[in-house]
Amino acid sequence: SGLDRLDELTSHTRTAGIAVRVEREGEPRPLPAGVDAAAYRIVQEALTNTVRHSGGHAATVRLCYDPDALRIEVDDDGRPAASPEPGNGVAGMTERARALGGTLDAGPRPGGGFRVLARLPI
Repeated sequence: SGLDRLDELTSHTRTAGIAVRVEREGEPRPLPAGVDAAAYRIVQEALTNTVRHSGGHAATVRLCYDPDALRIEVDDDGRPAASPEPGNGVAGMTERARALGGTLDAGPRPGGGFRVLARLPI
């Protein structure tokens, strides 16, 4: 699976009761297969965590096509987590990003909600 299936993924999330908006910055372009698959899986896990854990009603997926990287930002409007300990989902997203030489940060947003921010070199 790759980002070409993003509409299908967001449709499933909407069915679960979360309003999802997708934004793109920069010029979308074909991505290396590993980056494309990792990007999809990171968005998938971030949205799954929103549905399961946030208690929120909305999420934004932002894909930023920079000259040398794809930045992925997934924000939700949920409540702060009862435990700041990252779970297996965050660990898995972090491993996917690192395997490609990228980074991933995840945690509460100032003012509420949760953010997953990944940078994958391309």
